[in-house]
Amino acid sequence: MIDLRLLREDPDRVRASQRARGEDVALVDALLSADERRRSSSHRFDELRAEQKALGKLIPKAQGDEKAELLKRAGELSAAVKAADAEQNEAAEEAQRLLLQLGNVVHPDVPVGGEEDFTVLETIGTPRDFAAEGFEPKDHLELGELLAAIDVERGAKVSGSRFYYLTGIGALLELALVNAAIAQATAAGFIPMLTPALVRPRAMEGTGFLGQAAENVYHLEKDDYYLVGTSEVPLAAYHMDEILDAAKLPVRYAGFSPCFRREAGTYGKDTRGIFRVHQFDKVEMFSYIAPEDAEAEHQRLLDWEKQWLTSLGLPFQVIDVATGDLGASASRKFDCEAWIPTQGKYRELTSASNCNEFQARRLSIRMRDEKGTRPLATLNGTLCAVPRTIVALLENHQQADGSVLVPEVLRPYLGGREVLEPVAK
Repeated sequence: MIDLRLLREDPDRVRASQRARGEDVALVDALLSADERRRSSSHRFDELRAEQKALGKLIPKAQGDEKAELLKRAGELSAAVKAADAEQNEAAEEAQRLLLQLGNVVHPDVPVGGEEDFTVLETIGTPRDFAAEGFEPKDHLELGELLAAIDVERGAKVSGSRFYYLTGIGALLELALVNAAIAQATAAGFIPMLTPALVRPRAMEGTGFLGQAAENVYHLEKDDYYLVGTSEVPLAAYHMDEILDAAKLPVRYAGFSPCFRREAGTYGKDTRGIFRVHQFDKVEMFSYIAPEDAEAEHQRLLDWEKQWLTSLGLPFQVIDVATGDLGASASRKFDCEAWIPTQGKYRELTSASNCNEFQARRLSIRMRDEKGTRPLATLNGTLCAVPRTIVALLENHQQADGSVLVPEVLRPYLGGREVLEPVAK
């Protein structure tokens, strides 16, 4: 959540952020009103309690009519205190409810607009000219079937649409990607983590996934657990209700977990193959850091993602995601989009988000330094979303005969294989 002091001192900035996100601007004024009611009712409660305590000291010393009058006033005060307490609690709950609906304040440099209004910051690598090489590229599903690596028919038979099996070399390729990604993250100082896939409501709400993103979250109603769509959720909640020593920051984790997404609102989009699926595995970077260092850390996360995609030999572009396409928690997000030959366009493979203090305030995660105790900043960055990375690898490194060249970084994890060969049927 945002700092209420920012809301009080600069409400126009928060209104502008809501407007840029395409969210309800009236929420800002409703929250300001609720916050004022909370503060005034709290002040009223404190005044009445002070009078009640003072009266309590006078009653034992009073006699006769004076005592009777004081006792009468004490009864009136008792009822007033209870009413004021109820009023301040109700106002506080309303302010908190509204505050949880408000998205993070967007960074002033973020381009304003919807999904297609991003800014391209950098293009790295050059897409292959398959026509010049003399053959038409196959898509990842056709290649996956030739390699006996992907089986979507049986995935659909067992679980429905947007599910799949990785088989044979496909399964080995996932394990190679995960191991190589974790190796890079560990070398960069990240602590590897295997995280829970089921979390309690507070963890999901605290990271900002029960607002605008709730429609894509799987909820197990009987047990009141949520299936995570990213290990960002358990990594963010790992230190909830804790105070971290500022001298030990930054703390960085690299989480590996299965991820589950309903993909609501994507009917008819990316239905072929494994680009957009309901379940996938992912390696996620997560940082806890002092707020004043968050922007520099954001750039570092992006640099590690660029290092990873470059090591895989993938042509890609880096974009500054527009305001209307930001998640509720992010003040700014950079995506790396890899070139997908058969689609003829760049598609998202990784994201790096700066959430500033937004998640830490919701999850009560603080740092202690010479300034005292205060919220810290959290950031997250995808290193390897496995299915999409497999899509990009197969299509960009395919050969005319249906074989696929293996990037050097993956070879040690694939028994030294330099080429994935088609499997005879």
